[in-house]
Amino acid sequence: MSRAIRETFKISKTQATIILCGVYIFISLASNIAATKVTYFGKLIMDAGFIYALTFTWRDLIHKQLGKKAALTTIYVAGVINIIAALYFQLVVMLPAETSWAAAGGQKAWEFLFGIQLRIVIGSVIAFLISEIIDTYVYQFWTLGIGSHMPQWTRVIISNSFSIPIDSILFPIIAFIGIVPGTVILQMFLTNIAVKAIITLFTFWMIYLVPEDPIYASND
Repeated sequence: MSRAIRETFKISKTQATIILCGVYIFISLASNIAATKVTYFGKLIMDAGFIYALTFTWRDLIHKQLGKKAALTTIYVAGVINIIAALYFQLVVMLPAETSWAAAGGQKAWEFLFGIQLRIVIGSVIAFLISEIIDTYVYQFWTLGIGSHMPQWTRVIISNSFSIPIDSILFPIIAFIGIVPGTVILQMFLTNIAVKAIITLFTFWMIYLVPEDPIYASND
């Protein structure tokens, strides 16, 4: 019965690729937009793009199902999309504003948020590419080496333990140096590590969302 159900819901490789890579790109883009806001949890300061931490675990799903090449390609595509989106937002800022909308504060809000967004995206993309590529190679090394006979969740923990600190230090320095005080950047770095580590602990099980065998029925 379970086999029949599995066959009923089996999808093509194209569908699997769209779902896995599409969700990854969405998380990346949404977190970059949210990162324009600096927020806090109690006394801990960080940017509001904390859902970005999900990209590390979701990248592992892509790697597990579609392979290393697909994972790296998705990382590069996500980086390009974020840069193009940021440039488009700059164009929108420069477009003439309707007077009543501008009078209500719309133009100033866009200028403030998306005026600094390009720098945030540049910082994010640099940190993103470096940390995610490292995550990819650590995951590959672990799964093909000493971790090959260990539980799958160890892949997430090990790869994230390398990529999270690298991303957490690079992003606030590039994106916010000169905008907020150095003490705030240090707090953002420490908070980012803590929050991303907590998110990893709550989401490491996601590696089991897809089996080791392909979830797709064919190469269609």
